[in-house]
Amino acid sequence: MRFFLRPVAFRWICLGLACCATPALAANYEFLAAPEKDLNRIYRLDRATGEVGACQYGLKEGTIGVTLCYQPGEGAGPQGSSDYALVASSHEREGGVFRVDLRTGMMSICYVLNDAVVCTPQAK
Repeated sequence: MRFFLRPVAFRWICLGLACCATPALAANYEFLAAPEKDLNRIYRLDRATGEVGACQYGLKEGTIGVTLCYQPGEGAGPQGSSDYALVASSHEREGGVFRVDLRTGMMSICYVLNDAVVCTPQAK
């Protein structure tokens, strides 16, 4: 009986550790508000691929409003696999954000143009 309890306890501990590790794998995105004071836009970054999108609140007559989302456009799609982050400037009228590659130091500016998020070519 004593031998039986140890493997069962071990299985429960392994299952518990596996459940705890799962949320860490799901934390793949970073979110950052645009620095412009009168713009309600949030940028979304896939930290592994560098893909950038954005959403904001929009008014729609007869409703409480809608969430307007902008898909990745030119330059905002997946980049080479790395470790990316978003950085906002402190400029009060800036609607875009910097996408930085933390491994290489490369940067680009991402912003909404028409109906998509676009990013400038990466530079150092």
